[in-house]
Amino acid sequence: MIDKFTGSAIKNFHLIDFRELAIPIPPLKEQKEIVQQVKSLLDISIKVKQQHQYAETYLDKLNQSILAKAFRGELVPQDPDDEPASVLLERIRAEREKLNNGKQKSQRTSKRKSKTVEEQGVT
Repeated sequence: MIDKFTGSAIKNFHLIDFRELAIPIPPLKEQKEIVQQVKSLLDISIKVKQQHQYAETYLDKLNQSILAKAFRGELVPQDPDDEPASVLLERIRAEREKLNNGKQKSQRTSKRKSKTVEEQGVT
């Protein structure tokens, strides 16, 4: 086979030599079976892709639904003795307001003064 290639730098394989090359081909019945198997696998691949796209869309909707239920307090049974979230939020706001009003804000920003060599005690 190697003796059919000609040329020194770029090897060539001529059509005449190619026609003499024996290429094994399966019987027609086996070829039809191979084609049938490939078509079957392609059909399965298409169905899997469609199911994936549907599941991805459904998952996005599910995430939104779970978040909405969580904000409405519908994910777990609610204790009737618990205060509503609106009351809790109002209490937190009031406490923050009280803390912010109690602090005296400095009008002057402190600037760091660099010391001279003498002030640092370096001799």
